[in-house]
Amino acid sequence: MPARNVITFVCTANVCRSPMAQRLLAHALKAEVEPLRSLQTASAGISAYGGDAASLNSIKVLESVGIDLRDHVSQRLTQDLIDQSFAIFGMTATHKLLIETGFNVTSPHLYLMREFLPNGVEKEIVDPYGLNIAEYVAARDAMVEAIPSILEFLRKEYKKS
Repeated sequence: MPARNVITFVCTANVCRSPMAQRLLAHALKAEVEPLRSLQTASAGISAYGGDAASLNSIKVLESVGIDLRDHVSQRLTQDLIDQSFAIFGMTATHKLLIETGFNVTSPHLYLMREFLPNGVEKEIVDPYGLNIAEYVAARDAMVEAIPSILEFLRKEYKKS
């Protein structure tokens, strides 16, 4: 079994939400101490074709906060990636369900990206694909809001592993 040192984000096509989430967490991990700083991040899509670039609006909204997404290439979620993952974060309950039913989930840590936020807060991140830039900004901001809770989770749980 490979080392579980990857934090994986999953959406539908791996061209909007999960690549943005991956880059946002990777950026945040740079400010952490070891062993978190050495964690790898990945993104994949339940229905990704593979080989597609990130959507233009995803690139634009991350660029506006100083993060480059231009080199992203989409990939489909695989069992190998699941096996390398310490934690997997879906964007919606449907993504989580499709992972649970379509794969042998070997990581005990499968959550929604916003699952650790307080009760009463929307837990899903709506797909902005094909919508206007404001929807991409809203998706990005929903992810940014979740990053501190994911970091707190990793500080507690990754050190135990």
